[in-house]
Amino acid sequence: MWRIATALAAALVVVGALSLAPSIAAGGLLYPERRTVAAAIPSACSDRDFEGEGVTLRGWQCTAAGKRRGTVIYLHGIADNRGSSAGAVDRFTRKGFDVVAYDSRRHGDSGGDVCTYGFLEKRDLRRVVDALPPGPVVLMGTSLGAAVALQEATADPRVIAVIAAEAFSDLRAVATERAPWFLPPPVIRKAFQIAEQRGGFLVDAVSPMDAARAIRVPVLLIHGADDRETPPAHSRRIFENLAGPRRLLLVPGAGHNQSLNAPAVWVDVERWVEESLELRDRRLALGSNGGIATGRMSAFISLFRGAPTPAKPMGTYASARPDCSALRRDLAVAGRSSYPQTAKAGTPMAASARFARAGG
Repeated sequence: MWRIATALAAALVVVGALSLAPSIAAGGLLYPERRTVAAAIPSACSDRDFEGEGVTLRGWQCTAAGKRRGTVIYLHGIADNRGSSAGAVDRFTRKGFDVVAYDSRRHGDSGGDVCTYGFLEKRDLRRVVDALPPGPVVLMGTSLGAAVALQEATADPRVIAVIAAEAFSDLRAVATERAPWFLPPPVIRKAFQIAEQRGGFLVDAVSPMDAARAIRVPVLLIHGADDRETPPAHSRRIFENLAGPRRLLLVPGAGHNQSLNAPAVWVDVERWVEESLELRDRRLALGSNGGIATGRMSAFISLFRGAPTPAKPMGTYASARPDCSALRRDLAVAGRSSYPQTAKAGTPMAASARFARAGG
């Protein structure tokens, strides 16, 4: 008899746990760990608050060295804060860019009760951009921040380029993949429903993959080939949907949030920003010349889209570079200078560039 009683008690515990599981799982989605900023403020920066949509966002405003060329906004990942922006701040301020880094809602020192993975965060980002002086804006994000950047870039003409590292393709997919193995599909579906009710957002509306169809500015996707938390398939799905200039870098040996640890990758990041600025200038110039603009810029975008390259063996990182030779000939005939040349073999931009694990 005691065995039966023990079995019944165990069954009741399991049933009780499963009944609470959706609520617990929803809480895990909405309330990521909050880590206050411990890093010292970079020397080029000062503290600045930004007003998001109903929340105050604590951040840093960092000043370019020399003549200002634009602004880079750095967006951190889940359970992180603006402290991780130090490397980007150092690199881009030296290149003539102001840098803004702020704690996302429900992160770091910022306000906000829940994280919505871009549903509300993209509105916060729009308000941050509104607070900047005129000029081109580059969005750079990792993980959660990459997803927010992609969702904002669909309709903001001030954004000229996006660099997105380890982005997820859509919230439902990545959250399902990360759910504990013992949670059955009905529990996961219920957890999403609870999260939507508590957070005031729609899970299926959080989709960088869908947003990609409306993005026309250059997008550089970077992903660790060994990422097990958000597999590279997420970036591939985003890549396939991008309508404008695009590139996908797969970094062998890199796990989640490790792809930017390669100095050679940062060479590509900086080159992408430079090329995006030149593309913006070219669009403006061609736009003032009537009918030639639409056809030739359309041809450029088609040629520039490129294709993802599978990761190379350890010791290299893979990089897809399009062939723009046809467009260069076209522009030469039209009496215009060509777009920057594609990478030459043996340069840091080439697909065989050495992959080194170092901070960046």
